[in-house]
Amino acid sequence: MKVYTKTGDGGETSLFGGGRVSKSDGRVGAYGDVDELNAAIGRALSNLELEDSLHAPLARIQGTLFGIGGEVATRDDAHRDKLRDLVTGEDVQFLETSLDAMEVDLPPLKTFVLPGGGPAGSSLHVARTVCRRAERSVVALSNAETLRPEIVQYLNRLSDWLFVAARHVNFREGRAETPW
Repeated sequence: MKVYTKTGDGGETSLFGGGRVSKSDGRVGAYGDVDELNAAIGRALSNLELEDSLHAPLARIQGTLFGIGGEVATRDDAHRDKLRDLVTGEDVQFLETSLDAMEVDLPPLKTFVLPGGGPAGSSLHVARTVCRRAERSVVALSNAETLRPEIVQYLNRLSDWLFVAARHVNFREGRAETPW
């Protein structure tokens, strides 16, 4: 199977479950931003030590993001219903529980901090900003079309998770935060 199909040469793309839309469609932008977020998380993973405890949660997050991307890429209700279980309230709860566990050892925030730190921490900060953009794109789409609230909730919580994960990694590595 070839990677290129030439079917998008006219500026349109296919949606999961059928139908074609312009590549400038808000739905395409939203699932593209979710895909970019997944890639940013993959980049952050590559900067973590192999035995790092964040590998398992980040791998789970990547899988959930594939589900979100699939659901956002689907206009047809029958096909979208098949993807419903790929992101649930339990996934949001997982992020909250994991976030709380990472925060236990962190010094409390008294100011804003500038994104940075070591390669892993700064990569997680970049992923957080990409997550915020993906969230904005998905919210814009949800204003025009019906999306399940768990999708927006997940992305909102994930940006918080990525911020705390960046602080957590930098703290563990002894890299000071730069207050603003």
